[in-house]
Amino acid sequence: MTNIPPPAEELRILDLELRRIDARRTQLLQRRAWLLGALQAAAAPAPAPPRPVRAPEAAPPNVQNALLTLGGILLTIAAIAFTLVSWGHLGIGGRSAVLAAVTLTALGVPALLLRRKLRSTAETVAALGLALTVLDAYALHVVALPQADTLGYTAAASAVLAALWAGYGLAFRELRLPLPLAVATAQLPLFLWARAADAGDHATAAALLATAAFDVAVALRVGDPGVRVIATVGACAAGLWGAMAAGYLSWSATDLPDAARAGALLLLAASIALVAAWLITQPPQATGAAFAGGLLVTAAAGGVLREALPAAWTVPGYLACAVALLAVVRTALPRPVQRGIAGSALLVQALAALWTLPAFVTALLGPASWAAKAWSGAPSDTGDALAVPELPAQHPVMASLVLATVAGVLFAAARLLPAAAEQPGEPPSGQAPATPAAPPAEPAAEPGSGPGSGPAGHPATKASAQPPLPDVTISGALALTWAALLILPSALQLPYAFGVSAYVALSAALLAVASRVRSKAVAFTSLVLAVTSSVSVALLALATTAATLGTLGALTALFLAATVLAARRREATPGVAPVAACATVAYAAALVCATGTAWNLRPEHVGLLMLVVPALGALAAARLGRHPLTPPVEITGAVAGAIAVALTMGHATTFALALALGGVIAAGTALRTDRRPVGYAAGALFLLATWVRLAAWGVETPEAYTLPVTVPALVIGALRRRHTPETSSWTAYGPGLAATLLPSLVAAWSDAHWQRPLLLGTAALLITLAGARHRLQAPLALGGTVLALDALHELAPYIVQVVDVLPRWLPPALAGLLLLAIGATYEQRLRDARRVRDVLGRMR
Repeated sequence: MTNIPPPAEELRILDLELRRIDARRTQLLQRRAWLLGALQAAAAPAPAPPRPVRAPEAAPPNVQNALLTLGGILLTIAAIAFTLVSWGHLGIGGRSAVLAAVTLTALGVPALLLRRKLRSTAETVAALGLALTVLDAYALHVVALPQADTLGYTAAASAVLAALWAGYGLAFRELRLPLPLAVATAQLPLFLWARAADAGDHATAAALLATAAFDVAVALRVGDPGVRVIATVGACAAGLWGAMAAGYLSWSATDLPDAARAGALLLLAASIALVAAWLITQPPQATGAAFAGGLLVTAAAGGVLREALPAAWTVPGYLACAVALLAVVRTALPRPVQRGIAGSALLVQALAALWTLPAFVTALLGPASWAAKAWSGAPSDTGDALAVPELPAQHPVMASLVLATVAGVLFAAARLLPAAAEQPGEPPSGQAPATPAAPPAEPAAEPGSGPGSGPAGHPATKASAQPPLPDVTISGALALTWAALLILPSALQLPYAFGVSAYVALSAALLAVASRVRSKAVAFTSLVLAVTSSVSVALLALATTAATLGTLGALTALFLAATVLAARRREATPGVAPVAACATVAYAAALVCATGTAWNLRPEHVGLLMLVVPALGALAAARLGRHPLTPPVEITGAVAGAIAVALTMGHATTFALALALGGVIAAGTALRTDRRPVGYAAGALFLLATWVRLAAWGVETPEAYTLPVTVPALVIGALRRRHTPETSSWTAYGPGLAATLLPSLVAAWSDAHWQRPLLLGTAALLITLAGARHRLQAPLALGGTVLALDALHELAPYIVQVVDVLPRWLPPALAGLLLLAIGATYEQRLRDARRVRDVLGRMR
């Protein structure tokens, strides 16, 4: 249906179309005029190309600045030459008059130049005047004050010059050079005065820190960019130098007063950094300054505690100061300042935890030494059992205390992190948070319930890709707690039995945490720590037979219980139950091996005893069915079985028995519908067992080794062809026939007797006839080939004798006749070959 617009609307549409047509006509007329002009220009002679105009290589302002700079340098050199060379030709009055006149002229001319808007020239002349003031100070020292101390005079002169240049720069603010030079010169007076007065290291460090405080004040309060840059560089250089000097004094202090003096200097440096952090408006710079201030506060307090407490408490003292410094997170300080101070405290705690590394490595790797001296007798205590002479651990008790403290801080941080998370719209540093104009937002929805969750919600998807920060923090705290508890038995020198029991209890506690918690990060961390602890205590228990058997039995039971608990949970953490199951089978195998060794069994008998573990694993896997724990149990049981079989390799008869028992276990596993392929492994094990038994009996006949392969292979092939008729004969019978025919053929060619070739030829003939009767390609081809080669082997001696009797020319003549016959009947032979190929191709 067509809608006809009202007359007014239709009229408007027509007017719009007409205007559009007029505009298009105007555009086409303009294009036509341009084309006509282009054609006329092409017909006219081409004008000569214009000569390129070379651009000036230097702009006028750059040339002016270069000339002024060169002139100022030359005048300065002239003034220096006059002062050093021509100074002695003038009297004292002439000298004073010349210096005063030249200096005042150089400093006064910029005022006139600035009025005429000649700023660059004024800068050059002002630089000359400033250089002359330095020469005036030098000349005054040489002539009027030659006895004055050089460092003291330099300190006073630099202070005076800094003040004069600052006043000059404030008077002529258009000049950019005097104020930065004044700030740069102001870095010298206090330091030079301290060195000139021989005030000592503490006073020198104080002078540097005072200079840094002056630079900070200038950098934060002066708006001139050049001045701020010079002041910032000076503050960083002087502050770092002074703080390092104070830190060295604190570390090298020999008594409490010296430590207190150095601590006061460190607190001065810290106050400078913290005030700067409070006043800086850029968050990154404020955080960095607060970080430095926090480190200095910790160094100051820790240095005093180091002298007040015994030497063993040095690191715990610094750690206590760092922990106390974390209280700033609950204050009203700006967020960047809080971050910087908290970061410095965390750095100190990380260094303290690193200090405990020797004690931790000793407790963790010390039990490994018992692998070379198993069951040699119980040591006196746990400390003696874990002693590693190559890695002495100092103050293990303090190391355990430090690790426990850092772990406690992380546990507390995990609870405070959600509350201390920064919200959007955070106020800048130095400002109080603004009062919200709107009511608080509604609580966040549960994961998966809001529009931001799922594939379309990027924030939710990104957050789910990694564990929450509190979980990571709790994992770190758990690891540190474990390290502290690992060191504690040896630090307290507990009796050996109590130490082993404590380590087993630690593994049990970690397994309980891994089996019960919901957090994946915490569960994974607990599981890794539990496995590590169990390996360590298993090695430690090798000192005595009773400890070994008891520890392995306890670990087997603990990991079995953890497997059951983790598998029965509805919200089980992925990976906990499979790893615990693997550890259960591994420790069960180790327990059986240790039990057999305790019974004084030989290694091959211990291997037979260990086959109980894969058998129980196969039974457990059959009971579990398609449970996720089935593959870990089967794989670990197979590894245990391989180790058991390997233990029996030293005795051939026992080795064959172990292989046969392994085949029985594999055959039992293959009875399950989903484990049919294991039947191949069972067959291979049975075959290996047969071969090993034959080798043990001294059997050298190859058919004794090959027939046990051929007969089952042919039976399986026949069953497969009955079940799947389209199966090729090469797949069904080829491997079985080749397993016996080929080795027997090789043996027959090297056999001097007639029995083997006769039996082999008879068998090959029967196989060939069976292949022809049932139209099977593989038996026909294999049997015929072996029969021909066997016959050739039997006829070879007679052929050699005939060849020796015949004349030498006869074989070539016969070969030539054969080739002629083949050539004459080539087409017929080709048709016969194709017919044979077709016949063989129709066979299966």
